[in-house]
Amino acid sequence: MDQPALLTLGLTLLGGALAVAGVRSWLAGRQQHAALVDRLTGPGDAGGGPGGGGARPRPFARFDRRLRRTRPGRRLERRIASTGLAVTPGDFALWTLAAAAVLWLVAAFALAPFFGPIAAVVAVWAAAAFLGRQRRKRIEKFINQLPELSRILANATQAGLALRTALGMAAEEMDAPAGEELAAVADRLAVGHSVEDALGELAERLPSRELVVLVTTLVLSNRAGGSVVRSLRNLTETLEERKETRREVRTQLSQVTATAYVVPLMGIGTLFLMDRIAPGSIDRMTGTVTGQLAVVGAFVLYGIGFFLIRRMSRIDV
Repeated sequence: MDQPALLTLGLTLLGGALAVAGVRSWLAGRQQHAALVDRLTGPGDAGGGPGGGGARPRPFARFDRRLRRTRPGRRLERRIASTGLAVTPGDFALWTLAAAAVLWLVAAFALAPFFGPIAAVVAVWAAAAFLGRQRRKRIEKFINQLPELSRILANATQAGLALRTALGMAAEEMDAPAGEELAAVADRLAVGHSVEDALGELAERLPSRELVVLVTTLVLSNRAGGSVVRSLRNLTETLEERKETRREVRTQLSQVTATAYVVPLMGIGTLFLMDRIAPGSIDRMTGTVTGQLAVVGAFVLYGIGFFLIRRMSRIDV
């Protein structure tokens, strides 16, 4: 009887020791995984401390990791990555919610409680519009750098360098955003990706007709094995002409673009003016269903007008 009891006790102790070791190993692996995710996806790589290895832990890191696991979080991460901003999806989402809450309170106290939810929706829309604007600005900067990029690639190819080497050299010589994007392309090529796949991902991150033409030229020349110098020279001249044309069109439409933003602001300013002239008028107006529908209809009409003006003033060259 004593021998089975000792055997059972020994197996129990062995099982407990293995369980403790397994839990400790699982916790250590989880911590290493979290640290690796923070190093690879956090903004510390771009704008962290000079030491590189002693970056301070970011606030809301756990919320950021959970958000990245969701589909909206991954979509938000891709949008932020295309803008070049050194901010995580979790931080951006929390700042957006904080701004919406603040604007809700400000609009509710300054105008009327009815305007609180409208101000919050406007804050969320403004955050999304900010990302879209930053993405367009980054694409515009990259398009303006395409003639220089094409010239560098033509000179490097004429000197006898391979396309992979020419792309790496261009990444080192050019400023952001072209330098950063070409560095990503060079990293992809270094780990075994094909030129077509690496340049295709670049065209997906920064979609533009000019970049598609350049990528198509490089891919076809690399696939066919022919000389690409003459094609790049002609493409450089074409990109320079398109750059000047786009600048002239943007200058001609600057007044129309300003009108699209001024008209909605005039409507909001009218509300504040009404409340200053007749205090309490906005509360009385939004106290009935008819008044609330009228306010919502006015905001919808302002939004439609803003969209139509921006649509008519957007000319692709």
